[in-house]
Amino acid sequence: MELGAVLEAVEGRGSAEAVERVLARYNEENRTIFRFDPADEDKRKKLCEGILNILEKDTKTSCQVACLEALRILSRDKKVLVPVTTKGNMQILMRLAKLDAVEDPLERVSEFPVIVEALKCLCNIIFNSAVAQKLSLELNLAAMLCNLLEKYIRSQLRQELQGVQVLTQALESSLSVRWTEEYKAAEDRDRLPLSLQETDCAIEALKALFNVTLDSWNVHSENESHQFRYMAAILRHCLLTMGPTEDKTEELHSNAINLLSNVPVSCLDVLIKPSSQEETDIKYNGMNMGAIQILLDFMEKRIDKGSSYREGLTPVLSLLTECCRTHRNIRKFIKAQVLPPLRDVSNRPEVGTTVRNKLVRLMTHVDLGVKQIAAEFLFVLCKERVDSLLKYTGYGNAAGLLAARGLLAGGRGDHWYSDDEDTDTEEYKSAKPNINLITGHLEEPMPNPMDEMTEEQKEYEAMKLVNMFDKLSRDELIKPMGVRPDGTMAPLEEAVSQYHTNKQDSSDSD
Repeated sequence: MELGAVLEAVEGRGSAEAVERVLARYNEENRTIFRFDPADEDKRKKLCEGILNILEKDTKTSCQVACLEALRILSRDKKVLVPVTTKGNMQILMRLAKLDAVEDPLERVSEFPVIVEALKCLCNIIFNSAVAQKLSLELNLAAMLCNLLEKYIRSQLRQELQGVQVLTQALESSLSVRWTEEYKAAEDRDRLPLSLQETDCAIEALKALFNVTLDSWNVHSENESHQFRYMAAILRHCLLTMGPTEDKTEELHSNAINLLSNVPVSCLDVLIKPSSQEETDIKYNGMNMGAIQILLDFMEKRIDKGSSYREGLTPVLSLLTECCRTHRNIRKFIKAQVLPPLRDVSNRPEVGTTVRNKLVRLMTHVDLGVKQIAAEFLFVLCKERVDSLLKYTGYGNAAGLLAARGLLAGGRGDHWYSDDEDTDTEEYKSAKPNINLITGHLEEPMPNPMDEMTEEQKEYEAMKLVNMFDKLSRDELIKPMGVRPDGTMAPLEEAVSQYHTNKQDSSDSD
């Protein structure tokens, strides 16, 4: 929508209904905008001023929400915050957020959409403006917010309101869950997608539950276990539910995955619990794997996006890793898709379009957190066996994980897995002798360049290489390293000394 038309309506040349209608359309068109046209900077500043002038007056709730949504979108641009960051304007937003709830306690406030949007605006403005940060100190905003949370929400949520149960029921209601048996929701393949309002309600409930259950890994009572299994069953239904648009579906699933990460891993078996009344095309060992398939598809979609791996990809990878570590059927189902039996080893493990290729590429990503969780996921799929991991990834790609875990000398991780062994294909067995262990793929034998050298030439090249390494060592550009008997890295002299000591001790006899 033309920014000039929005500005004209906001500056008083239209009725309140017209302002609300224009801003609602502007908000819908710019909901996902984070980069703005520099040419319209002055218009956006005036629009911020006009919106704040409207908010200062006593207007109806729906108009306030539209104004605050527009201001939240505009506040993503640091350059237009000058007219916003005044003491008076900050106090307007604080009043709408009910941060000073002395006269109007939070229990009696009905305009929650206004409160939520005002708080979002304050978050954006304070994050993007140094002036607003100073004003927030002057206005004691942080103390007021903490006091509000402590006084009206946190204590009631945990003690009086039983927040987890209430929010879980709200999520169940927004998804219209129908139960067929304990922890099992009915699946209707012909069900219509959720409406926009239902999707937004479910997303907000998921976000609230995530904050409430953030430290809930340890379940100590039967009642807690029941509550989390009940929640996991609803989240399974949520993963199998579609939103009104593809973007909304992805947002819904993303928040469900974040919340699943807070559910104790022992309760996640609900995700694959079988049911005699249920028909599905995705089964493994009699278990319904529909939700796990959604997680795998979500993971691959996030990898294909190629950006924001830490925020978008690591939650689902962490969740899948813990599921595979604890639940055998989930691990075997995922491994069949991610690490199927090797047949063609002519290409490097990181080259290609399969899920394995994509994950192996992440093992050398520049972001340490991303590379660690990708490597950990593949390691768990290989039952934490070094030889199995190297078969699928090559030593070069796996070296970072093995060095961090002290497994450069081989072996396996600390967790116990079932004893069933992987079987190699005939194609892999025949190619195995010629596979380069570093790159992890089949290489044709290369001619030896030293075959045509004389002894003098070989000696010259050897001394040349020694001198190069010596210079690099003296300049401290490299440091020779070795592997200790326990599989960890150490300076070469220390590793060799420890190796000889261990060898001598093992040869001693009484």
